[in-house]
Amino acid sequence: MTLADRVSRSPAADVLAAGGPPAPVRIAHGLWVVAVGAGMFETVLAVGRLLARGHGAGPAIAAGLAIRLPVFAAALVVAGRMREGRGWARIALALGLGILGTASMVVQPIEALAHGRTLASALTRSSAVDLLFGASRTVHLACVLGAVALMFLPAANAWFRERRRRR
Repeated sequence: MTLADRVSRSPAADVLAAGGPPAPVRIAHGLWVVAVGAGMFETVLAVGRLLARGHGAGPAIAAGLAIRLPVFAAALVVAGRMREGRGWARIALALGLGILGTASMVVQPIEALAHGRTLASALTRSSAVDLLFGASRTVHLACVLGAVALMFLPAANAWFRERRRRR
């Protein structure tokens, strides 16, 4: 291969020749998996809270699981497709989980702040389960935001463009 050939090749073509996605896409995929794991952990904690409350928890648990479990499964499948270079999957993750999912995670804390609660007051009244949930939610949110950012870095953009061209 001549120097001119090397210069004209895109970074994505080099990655494809090497047989896999660039680091930002691989890391974004890992972050999506961790985010789903955090969401599952939060679900376990929420189910535990409902069970601890006793009577009448069954319908609330069933409703929560009926929503969350398919979302978790779909997120993992779509994240896998994104790692394969499917542009539609990258957009679905960014819009569905990056925007809507993030909004669903931050509405309650924003409402609490709007009603005058402070982080300090929330922490002083928190149980161990509340603190675990908050830590998991923080990891969850950081993973989602990080994954979305990584999926749109220049190396990722070039790779997705190259994958689309090859189809």
